[in-house]
Amino acid sequence: MTVAAILSEKGRKVVTVDGEMPISRICATLAENRIGAAVIVDGNQNVQGIISERDIVKIVASTGGAALNQPASSVMTREVITCSEEETIGTLMEKMTEGKFRHLPVVHNGKLTGIISIGDVVKRRIAEAEMDAQAMREYIAAG
Repeated sequence: MTVAAILSEKGRKVVTVDGEMPISRICATLAENRIGAAVIVDGNQNVQGIISERDIVKIVASTGGAALNQPASSVMTREVITCSEEETIGTLMEKMTEGKFRHLPVVHNGKLTGIISIGDVVKRRIAEAEMDAQAMREYIAAG
């Protein structure tokens, strides 16, 4: 299954934020949307960074509650690993495992077009495994 197929099922909505937004507001945005990361984009939907719950926990743990007043740009990951719509679940799993992150912005022609989370990948892998098991049961029953 490709990223494009996943996005066609789940949708292309991505929560984006401005790099100057305070981390406290980022926390509220993540909680309101029940998500683990937000993508920082410029006015043309070009990815500038990503900020996750892990980024926030690290900065608060190291500098205390005052970190919540800092802008997202001060803690966001600037070198964002992205994926294309043509990539497969296997490729996504490799990228996520190697990079130790759980969210991959999807970029097409330089613009943000979606986001894939580890939850999206797991959901699709489980569905594939169930379909494979069902096909095997049908094959055995027919034999």
